[in-house]
Amino acid sequence: MTTPFGEAIRKIRRERGISQKDMAKALNVSAAYLSALENGKRGQPGFDFLQRVAGYLNIIWDEADDLFRVAAISHPRVVVDTAGMPASYTAFANALARQIHALRPETIRQLAELLDSAPKTGEKRP
Repeated sequence: MTTPFGEAIRKIRRERGISQKDMAKALNVSAAYLSALENGKRGQPGFDFLQRVAGYLNIIWDEADDLFRVAAISHPRVVVDTAGMPASYTAFANALARQIHALRPETIRQLAELLDSAPKTGEKRP
């Protein structure tokens, strides 16, 4: 399994014919670290690392923004803070944590669409 960031980096690296070893050396990280990022075994990369990646790959502004966006949603271990929310929210978050591995891709897509259409933080609920 991987993360959105891992998929994006691997795709760009392969399209440009760059090996993990060469990219890792240029970024001053180990090949094992880069591999772990690509394979979703490491958490969200830091801002400094993201800037080095963008510079090394000579990524333009829009592509860099996309890369930073996918990095922000790529932490493989997520904490959901339901403190102060109704008990049903806490129960739902726990049920999702227990069962997410068993959900079909179609179900994940439907849930993502539902979340995308929900009011964003700070917006009032209907």
